[in-house]
Amino acid sequence: MNRPLRERPIEILLVEDSPSDAQLAIEALQSAKIANRLSHVEDGVQAMQFLRREGPYREAPRPDLILLDLNLPRKDGREVLEELKEDPQLKRIPVVVLTTSRAEQDVLRSYALHANCYITKPVDFTQFMEVVKSIEHFWLAVVTLPRE
Repeated sequence: MNRPLRERPIEILLVEDSPSDAQLAIEALQSAKIANRLSHVEDGVQAMQFLRREGPYREAPRPDLILLDLNLPRKDGREVLEELKEDPQLKRIPVVVLTTSRAEQDVLRSYALHANCYITKPVDFTQFMEVVKSIEHFWLAVVTLPRE
């Protein structure tokens, strides 16, 4: 099957406070077959500044996809998800919740806040890499993402 060539790389925002999980995701996405540019922030306050292009993020690219951890310092991922889905300029950006929480209440709340999917991070290194690669394949190769 022939897919049309993308006119520009996919912009991904990774919102992750764990340095080891962030590094694994970055490495997996850097090895992707689909051209992408990854930005990384470590907490919910930075995420909203990035998305609203405020402060040090005035020149930030508009992400095509957000990978969001729920358990973040300063402003947690649930609050970030709620704020961005209430913002008319941001609500179309797909959000993949990628978190350690298996709690049913987190799954239900994330979907109620319009997360596009919910994935529990595996503890195993190899499985974690496979999960990120499957996200990459589905969201960057299969799905048509909205453009700004």
